[in-house]
Amino acid sequence: MKTSKISKTKKEPVKLREKVLANGNISLYLDIYRNGKREYEFLKLYLIKERTAQDRKQNEQTLLTAQAIRSKRQIEIQNGEYGFTKQFKQDIPFLQYYRKMCEERHQNPDSNGNWGNWHSCLKYLEVYCDEKTTFKDIDADWIEGFKEYLNTVEKNTYKRTKNKNSELFQGLSQNSKVSYFNKLRACINQAFEERIIPVNPLRGVQGFKQEETERMYLTMDEVEKLAETPCNFPYLKNAFLFSCLTGLRKSDIEKLTWGDVFKEGDRTRIIFRQKKTKGQEYLTINAKAEEYLGTRGNNNEKVFSGFKYGSWVLLELK
Repeated sequence: MKTSKISKTKKEPVKLREKVLANGNISLYLDIYRNGKREYEFLKLYLIKERTAQDRKQNEQTLLTAQAIRSKRQIEIQNGEYGFTKQFKQDIPFLQYYRKMCEERHQNPDSNGNWGNWHSCLKYLEVYCDEKTTFKDIDADWIEGFKEYLNTVEKNTYKRTKNKNSELFQGLSQNSKVSYFNKLRACINQAFEERIIPVNPLRGVQGFKQEETERMYLTMDEVEKLAETPCNFPYLKNAFLFSCLTGLRKSDIEKLTWGDVFKEGDRTRIIFRQKKTKGQEYLTINAKAEEYLGTRGNNNEKVFSGFKYGSWVLLELK
């Protein structure tokens, strides 16, 4: 009598079954009996007719895979998780999801700077994985692999250069690695919050440590000398000196409107929401800083009209 390749255990709620197909192959499926109800899960795994040693080896591997899935379902039932995992959408392509997050930031005018970092990270992700990668493929090992990739990859490796044989290797800076890993972290965390994945694979995975950077600053003598130096763009000079006297970031100065500026008796106060921290700020400015605001306009008008941070600004500041 021919014995079946599949062991039958009566006490287990998940049994591996086989169904003979018209072509003679055998389809493997799970027979799941739980809470008085029976359901079937077809695994899309098949045993083929054994004609060669290679066929036997393939069938053995197929059976091992099927048994592993059966064991996983068994554990899910024991832990009360079966059915729960079916609610998730782990088959969503990872890069497609990440690009959608990039586009959302590109559409938001307040996130253009942040979008640049998201987009740069995407270029490295497109090299590290491919379009077939789904959230089902992403686990702690996958994330650790991306960390190792950032540690060893050449800067701008995704760009085609004329001198492909150059021996000059320039890796990513520590802060770039921190930034790119944090973008991946944000993407996975959102997928977890949106119930695309049942378990967050970031648990136990350490990110990169931020590198201490040297902060440049001007002395008061240098600020006074700068105030006396001619500038081709008056609004740029006003914005920069206003920043020196108030400590406001360039991003906050760029979006500052007259509606944020309030006169309270002899005091001038700025009430605004920081672009970086999103926190509400109340800042009383001195008379000298107030001079750089210029003539008041309508509430919806920019205080430093024409000021937009870019490469030409850095050139002019130098």
